[in-house]
Amino acid sequence: MKIVTYNVNGIKARLPRLLEYLAEQQPDIVCLQELKASDETFPEGEVRAAGYGAVWHGQKGFNGVAVLARGADPVERQRGLAGDPEDAHSRYLECGVAGLVVASIYLPNGNPQPGPKFDYKLRWIERLAERARALLAEEEPVVLAGDYNVIPNDDDTFSVRAMASDALMQHESRAGYRALLAQGWTDALRTRAPKGGVWTFWDYQAGAWQRDAGFRIDHLLLSPAVADRLTGAGVDKAYRGREKASDHAPAWVTLRG
Repeated sequence: MKIVTYNVNGIKARLPRLLEYLAEQQPDIVCLQELKASDETFPEGEVRAAGYGAVWHGQKGFNGVAVLARGADPVERQRGLAGDPEDAHSRYLECGVAGLVVASIYLPNGNPQPGPKFDYKLRWIERLAERARALLAEEEPVVLAGDYNVIPNDDDTFSVRAMASDALMQHESRAGYRALLAQGWTDALRTRAPKGGVWTFWDYQAGAWQRDAGFRIDHLLLSPAVADRLTGAGVDKAYRGREKASDHAPAWVTLRG
């Protein structure tokens, strides 16, 4: 079973690339982020024609997350996180599919920092941690997949100096991510590349892709029941180099059974 997280950076603009990826790789479950589309404009017909059922949580022009399943319809469990009734951002969607609980996550960027956007990011991480703790207590097989907008370690970026003032790499952001892992989650990509050097994002600016000046912010966190089934993890990097591609590449895990 192949489970993918993919920030598409606008599903309408990247739909040809997404459909291409689904046809070529045929992943079993795909978590999408940054749809930048309202619920009404999500391309359900095209996704279904590609062989995938879908649940989505859209927002016009911003954010937006979805869960796709090959040959099946995901069953929605929860959209949004508790803890802030005024938070209208579409950033969290949790579904049941193929015997798993799968969440698609688009954690806030937090720039510029310091400031209210960074404060919102840190509060959001805390709210995610509360939900993650509750999921572990259910003892279900869970995958928390998405764009976390956190560079966890110095070797997860092409340049520590270039990213030093960015919200993605601040101590508080990293501490929140580490606290999440400490609950008992496995960072799947890290287990396969313990020395780092694996990127999932390359900016459109300054020739970042051509220079391989990227960093890792897309993560798949596995509950113990899923971590025991892990057979592989990686990044389908070549898709970042295609015409009119997202600035993220799909990251994935493979599971036994």
